[in-house]
Amino acid sequence: MYPCSKSKNEYSAILRPVCQNERVDLRNIFTTRYGFNRFDSIALQALCEKKPSMMSLRLGKVIGGASMAMQEFETDVIQTSTGELEITFLGHGSLMFTFGEKVIHVDPFSRVADYSTLPKADLIMITHEHQDHLDAEALASICTENTDIVLTELCDQQIEGGIVMRNGDMSVVQGLSIEAVPAYNLLHTRESGDPFHPCGDGNGYVITFGDLRVYVAGDSENTPEMMNLRNIAIAFLPMNLPYTMTLEMVAEAARVMQPRILYPYHFGGSDTSELAQLLEDQPEIDVRIRNMA
Repeated sequence: MYPCSKSKNEYSAILRPVCQNERVDLRNIFTTRYGFNRFDSIALQALCEKKPSMMSLRLGKVIGGASMAMQEFETDVIQTSTGELEITFLGHGSLMFTFGEKVIHVDPFSRVADYSTLPKADLIMITHEHQDHLDAEALASICTENTDIVLTELCDQQIEGGIVMRNGDMSVVQGLSIEAVPAYNLLHTRESGDPFHPCGDGNGYVITFGDLRVYVAGDSENTPEMMNLRNIAIAFLPMNLPYTMTLEMVAEAARVMQPRILYPYHFGGSDTSELAQLLEDQPEIDVRIRNMA
């Protein structure tokens, strides 16, 4: 186990010049100052020089210690027409996209990650106002004066200075084309009969990265608006009962939408292996299960 005697803030302060590519002997710093072995130091040096904006996240995986161990996240890299899209699966409904030099956070939630150790956001996208999607503590950790926040009207009542997108709106933010797709319940309701997510309150988002359209559904069921989406390369569909979709709803949406890659997310205790079985007759859909409970 690597040493973790310093606090996260101390590590951040020490490593900031490294992440800013100052002219320093990176390998020597990692070996002598932090106690990494020679091979890890070489790998860290190469990583820092290649992608300094992601350095703090990567160090969270190798420094060790209990607080840092919690920061080990699965990551997929998808090739687009204009470069790599890196998807980091933080958990629940929280995602982080890295595209070029841009860092995009979706529904940051403090329960799934220590956001003070993650890269600051160029763009934050919030799907709706529930606390596990609109988390002031997480936002404070990743916001800078240059961060744009895309959100709904109800979220705008709690956060100043955001960019409000209503159902059906289209916009370009931080150079990315964004479409707001209605996210709501058709069947699942509270004991009062009111839907968990009323129509008009929440958004899903279609974000275009190069030639790929990525759909993050938010808290929704398989609505007509969802079922009408086409040319979706990657879809994140929720199945956290009783609040969003059943396995069958997700499978139906995937059959109609035909994404190249389907990530079930925000799935709580749902059995994701059953979803893969339901879509066994759809070999063109790559169902990828990540740690997004």
